[in-house]
Amino acid sequence: MRNKAAEKNQVIDYHRAFQDAPVGQALGRDRVIIACNRAFAAIFRAGVDDLVGSSFERLYPTQTHFEQTGDRIAPVLAKHHTFSDDRVMRRLDGELFWVHVSGFTYTPDDPHHDTLWAFTDLSTGRKVNSALRGSMTPRERDIAALLIEGKTGKEVARALNISPRTVDIYKTRLLRKYSVSSTPDLVKRLLAG
Repeated sequence: MRNKAAEKNQVIDYHRAFQDAPVGQALGRDRVIIACNRAFAAIFRAGVDDLVGSSFERLYPTQTHFEQTGDRIAPVLAKHHTFSDDRVMRRLDGELFWVHVSGFTYTPDDPHHDTLWAFTDLSTGRKVNSALRGSMTPRERDIAALLIEGKTGKEVARALNISPRTVDIYKTRLLRKYSVSSTPDLVKRLLAG
């Protein structure tokens, strides 16, 4: 028989493990944040208390993007119980950035009712294994995020401290990668997920 002291030392404090996880995590109920850890709050440049109780909508570039993403992922969650992609999201200070999102539903009959989400900030330059977004270079992600904000090529160049010609080169690469012919079409493709 094990002694009680040894068993007590092996008890895992799951609340503490959740809070100390090195990846951003959030629990959602009907697309409202009911709990999140410090890493999640740091990714979105907020405090935990600033996020808990608010809709995930605050973290999307637009309300339309929030709604379309919810509609797109619900059937996948219902069927597979999990979902994963890279997308553009918004920090609370307004900055748009790329993030890798993985989710799990506890309620496949109502996929958004009880969910667990993990977020990894891709703006640090790490590559991920996914199709087009994962194959973007860090500079392409930076430029794409600024184009989504509605910035012109010259404004993107100023923001990134690069020449407008360099922005044009990267924008042309993105247009080819996404098989579109204009910046508005590129932005639509990027936000469509």
